[in-house]
Formats: sequence, structure tokens, C-alpha cells
Amino acid sequence: MTTGKVLGVLGGSGVYEFEGLENARWETVTSPFGEPSDQILKGQVDGQDVVFLPRHGRGHVQSPSSINYRANVDVLKRAGVTHLLSVSACGSFREELSPGTFVIVDQFIDRTGAREKSFFGPGLVAHVSMAHPVCGTLGDIIEAAAKVEGIKAVRNGTYLAMEGPQFSSLAESELYRSWNCDVIGMTNMPEAKLAREAELHYATVAMVTDYDCWHEEHDAVEVTDILKVLTDNADHARALVKRVLPMLHESDAECAQTCNRVLDTAIVTAPDAWDPAMLDKLDAVAGRLRS
Repeated sequence: MTTGKVLGVLGGSGVYEFEGLENARWETVTSPFGEPSDQILKGQVDGQDVVFLPRHGRGHVQSPSSINYRANVDVLKRAGVTHLLSVSACGSFREELSPGTFVIVDQFIDRTGAREKSFFGPGLVAHVSMAHPVCGTLGDIIEAAAKVEGIKAVRNGTYLAMEGPQFSSLAESELYRSWNCDVIGMTNMPEAKLAREAELHYATVAMVTDYDCWHEEHDAVEVTDILKVLTDNADHARALVKRVLPMLHESDAECAQTCNRVLDTAIVTAPDAWDPAMLDKLDAVAGRLRS
């Protein structure tokens, strides 16, 4: 069945490869926004297209602050991606969100400060709404897929994005808990903002690896412990993606957030003042603006 939908997957810590794809091939896609984290991996699962990009690069060579988020989102859009599933590691601020739990995030607090956060700028200014930053329709599919696969997944949650690369101090951890945050990570911002600007249906699955440092029985985050949980979760993450694919193509649900049309109400620069060079740079992200 051809639906015009192409699932993209951004693999986070521990998910650097995607085994089991048919016709799998790594391809180089260039971006006017610089170098992405790696080549993209194209293939099919039961004849349905999927595009995979390891967020940190194969071998984990990019830190959260050195990732070129704009290039990553841009090359995925150039590869035909319409729906983007982000998989990332996170710490938990809730006792019940224990290591191994998958959290289907619906809100973010952005505490990063050293990253380019928009495709737009002088010559073509846009202000995209982030009130509802993820695609609820894609989130529904992910939640249903997790149930079928028997994966412990919790729907909804607020993700605190910190700059890193250091983990939180105890004072920071307690502050974020007081803000009613649910999980903490280093990579979903500005990724979610950029995916929205690119009019992608975006959803994120945060895989809990630890309790940050607030928990009295787990008061120091150890990389070795995180890596063990990541290894255990990697197979679940791949199984989830493979289950999402057919459910995405079978779904005829409309996107309530109209993710693929957000730029309709975001551009503030008068059309006769648009910078042609900027418009050329945005040929993949916002190419439909030319029409």
C-alpha cells in the first residue's frame, strides 16, 4: 500500500544501527546547513520505506552540543521523510518511571543555550507555535505499537532538555523535579523545534536509563549503568519502530496539530521582502513556500 508516508528514525544513545532492513544502503545527503551526524540509512520493512540517522553518528562521535541538529532534520526531509520518530536516552524524575521504561513525551522545557535553534532568520522570519510540539496522531500509533510489543511505555510527560555534557547537580535535579518535569535529556531540543519548522510529524520516545541524581538509592549517574540499560533497550526500540511502520501506513487518522501546514501561520516577513538566498537554503525544509 502506497500512502505517501515515509518514517524517519533518529536513533539516540545506544541505537546507532538498524539491523534487519531490506535493501539497506547508507547514503550521503548534503545540506546547506552543514554536516549531519552521519550518512542516512535507507531501507524497507515489509516493503515500507524507513530512513534512519544515528543522532550521535556511528560510534557515538558527536556530543549533544556538537550535533548539527539543523543539518540532521534537513537531510531527513530531503530524503522524503514525512513522519519522524525520535528515540533518545533520558533520566527519570519519577519513581514510577523506572529504568527501562519508554516515555512518549508531549511537552518540553528547553534549557539549552549553545545550539542553532531555527532554520529561519534575517530575510525570512518565522515564528512557529510550540504549544503542542509533538504529533499526537503519531504518538497514538507509537503507544499502540508499544502495547502490541509488550513494551512498558507511558504516554505523556515533560522532557527537560539540558545543555550537558555533564549530568545534573543535585540542586538542579531537585529544581527540575519541582517544575513537574518527568524526564531529562540532552538532545530533544532544538530537534523538536526544527522538526516542527520543517513541517514533519514528530514524536519522541525517551528511554529511561537512570534516576538522574535525586534518588537517594541512585544518587550518582554512572555511564556503565546507563550503557547496560541502553543495550537492553536497543532491541525494544528497533522492535517498536518495526511495529510502528505498518500501523502508520494503515492509519487514516487526521493530524489534529496539522503538523504539515504549520508554516501557513508562521511567516511574518512580507512576501516581496523574502531573501531569495534564504529561500534557496530552505528548499527542502520549506520548499512549498515557493508556490
